[in-house]
Parts: sequence; C-alpha cells; structure tokens
Amino acid sequence: MTTSRSAARAVQDPPLLDARILIVDDQEANTRLLENLLGRSGYTNLKTTTNPREVPALYAEFSPDLILLDLVMPGLDGFGVMEALRGLVPVATYLPVLVLTADITSEAKERALASGAKDFLTKPFDPAEVLLRIRNLLETRWLHLRLQDRNRMLEARVSARTEDLEEAQIEILERLALAAEYRDDLTGRHTQRVGQHAGVLARARGLADDQVTLIRRAATLHDVGKIVIPDYLLLKPVNLGPEEFEVLKAHTTIGARILSGSRFPLLQMAAEIALAHHERWDGKGYPEGLRGEAIPLPARIVAVVDAFDELTNDRPYRKAISRQQALEILERGAGSQWDKRLVETFASMRH
Repeated sequence: MTTSRSAARAVQDPPLLDARILIVDDQEANTRLLENLLGRSGYTNLKTTTNPREVPALYAEFSPDLILLDLVMPGLDGFGVMEALRGLVPVATYLPVLVLTADITSEAKERALASGAKDFLTKPFDPAEVLLRIRNLLETRWLHLRLQDRNRMLEARVSARTEDLEEAQIEILERLALAAEYRDDLTGRHTQRVGQHAGVLARARGLADDQVTLIRRAATLHDVGKIVIPDYLLLKPVNLGPEEFEVLKAHTTIGARILSGSRFPLLQMAAEIALAHHERWDGKGYPEGLRGEAIPLPARIVAVVDAFDELTNDRPYRKAISRQQALEILERGAGSQWDKRLVETFASMRH
C-alpha cells in the first residue's frame, strides 16, 4: 500500500479535490498511473493498495469518498471486495465504486451493479474519461452528503421543536395539577414529594434511568383529575359517604382523559398512572378493579408513595401520623392493597 498527497491543486471544485479516493488494483503499474493522473489534477487525498484484502481495514481507517476498484484480481476479486464492504457501509450512505476492467461482459456488468458498483472504466484508461467519471461520481457523493447534513439539521430542529412543545404541554398540566392540589393541600408540595419518592423507589427496584426519570415526572400529575372535584368533597373534614366517594373516585378517569391522546411518552405514562394509582393488588381498587401485575408498574409505585405521603402529612380530614406508623400501615397492606415487593423495598429505604 502507498499513500500520496499531491502538492498541486486545481483552483476549481475545492470540495471535490479534497475527496478521499481509494485505488484498488493488483497491478502496481495501474495504481501508479491513476495516482499520478489524479495528483496532477489536484486531488490530494489518495490511498492505493494492490492487496484487495486490505480494503475493509482501509475503509474503516480512511473513510473514502470514492473507490476505484479492479474487478479481476487473484485471491479476492472486485465482487468479493464489494461484498465485504456491504456489511461496513451504512445503508443510507452513498459510496460510489468505480469498477476498473479490461473487458466486461453484460452479465458481469449486471452483477457488478447489483453488488454496489456505480460506474465503469475500461482499460487501457483514457485520462479525460477517468477524470470526468470521477468528477461525476464525486459530485453525486457531495450532493448526498449535503442532503444528509440538511436532513440531520431539519431532524434536530424538529426534535428541538417537539421537545419544546412537550415541555410546554407538561408545564401547563403541571400547573393544572398544582391548582388542583392547592385546593386540599395549602403547601402545594404533595405532588412534588410523590414524584421524588416515586423516582427513588423506581431506581431502588432497578429500573433504567430513562424510566426512573419518566416515573418521577409523570407521578406529579397523578391527581390532575381532582381539578373537577367539588371543593366541599376535597375539604370535607369527615369521611365521605358512598355517593360522595363515587364522585371523588372519578378523578382517576377524568385525569386519564385529560392526559390521554398524547404522543409523548411522559404524558402517556402520566395518563396510565392517573387512571390506575388507586387500583389494589387484590383487585378491590378502582376504577377498573385491576389485580396484581395487571396494574401497570408505574401506577403501583405511585400507589405506595402516594399513600405514604398522604399518611405523613396533614389533610383536611385527618392529621398526619409518624413515618414509622405509616410504614407499619403499608406493611400490613402489602400483598392486599399494595405490591408487596414495592412495599418491602420502600420500607428498606431511609425515610
């Protein structure tokens, strides 16, 4: 293998003259001929090899914009080289291969095109034809690269815009949830504490970081449906009657409806939590009477931490109890009201 960086540079088409060109031919005379021709024409980044088996490594090292490839070579022919490259070149990448051959049949030509060749040069080479075909292929390569760059830029803009829209939508819903919370929790901290505890519990159960983040943020919206529940029910200082409790239970389905229909994973999970965080492990919860692992894991996590926070903070209908007392209540309800494994994990954490 030899490397050449010609000092001569043509003034026209500088991006094309900077292109990386790999020349593969088992005849050193042919590689030198092409190397000298291209160097005199201003091409500066050239690599040559007479060993076709070096091509995969050279591709990884050199990242060529164009490959000039002899078709008939001992050991590994041009078809074999193109087959080896197929697994290395990304599907969306346009890598032109210019096949070099003394004589090519129609069948060989079809096979070469099917293998990835983009054009052909017949030996002996005509210098003008060589330069024109190389220029045409490099122009196409350059246009493909520009198109890829533009597509990436547009995708980045769309992604940023999508993230902005998601954050705006989430902020509106979080403010809505906070407005609902202030009606029966003057501190406005219940949902934030539930979110923090849910994230910690999710991490302790070994969930992936992205899922932990989703649960931590989605959990803060678990009671958003309370925005439509009358104040007299939320603030009633004694236990609710059966009919009143039915009205209160509707906050789960209302919250799910408020959050549903989004394409954003965070809001999809929030809708799931809002709907199912009052389900019970034994199937006696609401609104759907789900049982055991049929209850989504994020909702089961929120059910535990929501109950703990409700018990350890003052509510209109009940004074706070100690953390130890709250943990004892959770442990008594493990396996009936709450997921036993989650309660055990939560109880083992520092509070």
